[in-house]
Amino acid sequence: MTKKDDAQAARLERARSIGLFRYMLIREAADLTLSGRQRGALVRKLAGMPHTDPDGRTIRITRWTIDRWISEWRRGGFDALVPSPRQSQPRTPPEVFELAQALKKENPSRSAAQIRRILSAQHGWAPDERTIQRMFVREGLTSLQTPKEPAIFGRFEADRPNEIWTGDALHGPRIGGRKTYLFAFVDDHSRAVVGHRWGFAEDTVRLAAALRPALAARGVPEYVYVDNGSAFVDSWLLRACAKLGIKLVHSQPGRPQGRGKIERFFRTVTGEFTVEIASGDGEPGRQVQDLAEMNRLFTAWVENVYHRRGHSETGLAPLARWMEGAPFPVPAPADLAEAFRWSEHRTVSKTGLVSLHGNRYQVDPALVGRRVELVFDPFDLTFLRVRADGQDAGTALPFQISRHSHPKARPEVPAEEPKPTTGIDYLGLIDALHTAELADKVNYSALGWATAPPTVDLTGEAPTSPPFSRGPA
Repeated sequence: MTKKDDAQAARLERARSIGLFRYMLIREAADLTLSGRQRGALVRKLAGMPHTDPDGRTIRITRWTIDRWISEWRRGGFDALVPSPRQSQPRTPPEVFELAQALKKENPSRSAAQIRRILSAQHGWAPDERTIQRMFVREGLTSLQTPKEPAIFGRFEADRPNEIWTGDALHGPRIGGRKTYLFAFVDDHSRAVVGHRWGFAEDTVRLAAALRPALAARGVPEYVYVDNGSAFVDSWLLRACAKLGIKLVHSQPGRPQGRGKIERFFRTVTGEFTVEIASGDGEPGRQVQDLAEMNRLFTAWVENVYHRRGHSETGLAPLARWMEGAPFPVPAPADLAEAFRWSEHRTVSKTGLVSLHGNRYQVDPALVGRRVELVFDPFDLTFLRVRADGQDAGTALPFQISRHSHPKARPEVPAEEPKPTTGIDYLGLIDALHTAELADKVNYSALGWATAPPTVDLTGEAPTSPPFSRGPA
């Protein structure tokens, strides 16, 4: 891939991250069940607070911009929120920002407006005042302010079931010498465990194994609240939530408030479930043979013990409190399957082929030279859907397949491929060759024989020997 292709891919990924940021910002205000008055109040609230954009900058969004994003989302869905890749690049040259920083450090009393005047006088052009101010905040160049009082956090609880699901991962005991991890999601209102899965890796595949059955059986929550672990910030999870209309919220680093319920649940798991699992031979507890048994035992404990006893804070059994809001609509199987597919972007070659992790596929010749999105099941790379500019563009026909699953889609127990055998004993061949060379190098003259050593008759008769080659007496 050329540098031009790399730059184009980077622009496209940035455009998608901007689209996800816009979607997560407007999702609550775009709810069709809200009245005009309620929506207006939410939009004014969003416009009055700062937000962190995909570049980590603190920005503010006007209410007119938020209204426009809501209209675009209703008209064209998530793809309508993704800007053109050309428009997603920063417009201010980095050297202008560097000069603005130098001017601020030179005299911290200079305001953003004053620095804008200086830049305009120096270069004949300058970014707007708000852009310079955001840069100062991002780089920590704002004037010293009076320290804020420490925040006081009260108790919080969702108003109804399936409003907020909180997800996290727990490091568990070893099975067969391998460390296990538990992905779990807890309903904030009822404390019911809506989804869980034990696995041998803390990755997106095991996270999907916990979340997908939960959505199919328990319904779709309004919010999913997770931390900033690698599995929870993967683009796959962002895509799945966007497709299902879930607002994904990440806790701020160093501010884990709101995660206490699932941490309390994990303490219960550690004190009541994993404590009964033997971590090795000779250890007290249940000797678990494999993950299937581990997940079966955990499901039995959750459904028959945890879900049925009164919770110490709510006073009600978690499952009974969750059922107070039932029934909950569940997504259609086709929609759920589409949400949990992965996607990657590739450029179609001049021959109408695209490459994906060593495989090559034939696509519509009309797509030659265009950047397309490949949508696929990570465990089956033989079937790919093609999307161009957000529209379906058919399927990608396998042309050359060398890998059947995505590199990140690692199974729990890798299949052991039979090792090919040829019957050739390489070391035996080397040993025979070495023995033959030693035999050829024996100096029979030094041993006193003229030609060869005496022969030995194993029948017991007298041996015959060649005449000795004697020297002078």
